[in-house]
Amino acid sequence: MASFKELFEFSLFQIAKAPLSILSRKLCLSLGQTLGLAFYYLDKRHRLIALSNLKIAFGKELPPSELKRIARNSFMHFGKTFMDIIKLPRLGEEKRNALINVEGEENLLKALREKKGALLFSAHYGSWEIIPFFLAKKGKLSVIARPLDNKLLEKELLKLRTSQGSHVIYKNQATKKILQSLRAREMVAFLIDQNVLRQQAVFVDFFGKKAATTPSLASFSLRTKSPLIPVFCYPTSSHAYHLKIFSPLSITLGGNYNQDVLKITQICTKIIEIQIRKNPDYWFWFHNRWKTRPEEEEA
Repeated sequence: MASFKELFEFSLFQIAKAPLSILSRKLCLSLGQTLGLAFYYLDKRHRLIALSNLKIAFGKELPPSELKRIARNSFMHFGKTFMDIIKLPRLGEEKRNALINVEGEENLLKALREKKGALLFSAHYGSWEIIPFFLAKKGKLSVIARPLDNKLLEKELLKLRTSQGSHVIYKNQATKKILQSLRAREMVAFLIDQNVLRQQAVFVDFFGKKAATTPSLASFSLRTKSPLIPVFCYPTSSHAYHLKIFSPLSITLGGNYNQDVLKITQICTKIIEIQIRKNPDYWFWFHNRWKTRPEEEEA
């Protein structure tokens, strides 16, 4: 049975969702931006997390006023992203396709011709939830996800994700299904920019500070030899999207499993950092990315 908190959050979601069917997409995006700004001022805990993270990443490069601007814009960006995730499935396929400009499609098609599937990775950056709208048309796509704590909201999110044509593999049941998907020459997408528990992590450099990062992507790469491809999606000034599919990574490995996992994870994390530096407003700054610390640091 759902708790009061879950029912309350679900009710807020339904209230926010209700007018989206009649409002234009442009108005929905404006509404999302306004809601994001409201949360920036009302949600003190996440605002402070965002500012703390920005100080770690850019504190030596940018003044406090600029860090606040980035934090505020990040909240507004994710408000818009949230609204568009709900609004886009309501648009016709032709309208959706017209909104997504793709660069590097040939990189994906070439990788899939190797018949080893493809390991795609991205981050909570830009418009990552838009990526499946395009990729799912090129073959079967599974996305790795952690279920939301609110089971009612998780059902809604699952509906939205599957409406894009993608399949969801939850982390607690991932290994067997991921291997089956790759052996079936399918695509599997990971987001590797969030904090994980110490026992599940490898620690790699991220903006000059060790960050607990999932080794799963690297582990599957070593195990399956599937092409490893960075994919990012950026909003444009015209409220459309630019999806960029990079060339598969070519990484020289040393043959030591643990060292190779660490090397692959570090390279992928550095690629994410480079993207964030290009436009910091688009990243998920209010996630406590550096929460888990290495044992030696705590000691």
